Amino acid sequence: MPVFRIAAFYKFTLMDAGKALQQALFDVCSDNEVIGTILIAPEGINGTIAGPADGMERVLETLRGLPGCADLDHKESFADTQPFFRLKVRLKKEIVTLGVPGVDPNKAAGTYVAPEDWNDLILSPDVVTIDTRNDYEVRIGQFKGAINPETVSFRDFPDWYRSFRQTRPNARIAMYCTGGIRCEKSTAFALAEGDEEVFHLKGGILKYLETIPKENSLWEGECFVFDRRVAVRHGLEVGEFVSCHACREPLAPEDLKSPLFVKGESCPHCHDLTSEEQRARFAERQRQQELAAARGEAHLGAKYEEEAKG
Repeated sequence: MPVFRIAAFYKFTLMDAGKALQQALFDVCSDNEVIGTILIAPEGINGTIAGPADGMERVLETLRGLPGCADLDHKESFADTQPFFRLKVRLKKEIVTLGVPGVDPNKAAGTYVAPEDWNDLILSPDVVTIDTRNDYEVRIGQFKGAINPETVSFRDFPDWYRSFRQTRPNARIAMYCTGGIRCEKSTAFALAEGDEEVFHLKGGILKYLETIPKENSLWEGECFVFDRRVAVRHGLEVGEFVSCHACREPLAPEDLKSPLFVKGESCPHCHDLTSEEQRARFAERQRQQELAAARGEAHLGAKYEEEAKG
């Protein structure tokens, strides 16, 4: 039986995003052995956390007790090992950074589509399906026929979308992302740009993979997640990908067979982009991590998972 319960959640709601709330959430997580990342901003709250089942229940009850969060939904999965190294509760300007002033999902966002209805929508000939995630996420999996904007950061999405819309001005738009937060904000942006028929997948890819049986699925590949699991597949089972400790790129099993892959030092994506000095530093970090693991300890330098590619 898996020991750790994992919850990914977000809620767009007007939030008093100050230090008092930051400290209160840090304390309730810490007191209940729950770690991970929570972001708080005036537009709402966003996070992924993990811990023992009873501790997680108390933290989720606290979150739903916040103003406007009574109906806070979360995507749930389980793991045998703790997927995070530490607890972070941060105050931000946005809980997901689009960088376009005035875009507010609290005022207007696209139409939610339940996972059970998603296939019918994206198979419609007049619908264009857009993946709002970044290129390294899309590379390991996406919905069949979806457009990849090839963005490096979510901040790049508005410029891409404005250019794209000129080529398909009459299409209905369906957007999706990992847990629902980016596509909710991107649909708010699309509405602000003057679009009318914009839809997004409720609960994101994670809810779809949790809900829709593999035999009925239009999802191809695995879904990148921002923790030590690296990727999940149908049923939210842990996938086959691992993370390069040097560049954080997700690596498929075949990548590990490449002569350019050296555990902890380099992979096919970064081997030619790092210097000998950098690789030597990565090698020493890997050695220290292995020594710490042999002692049954967490290496203090191994805290990148929550930071990776946010």
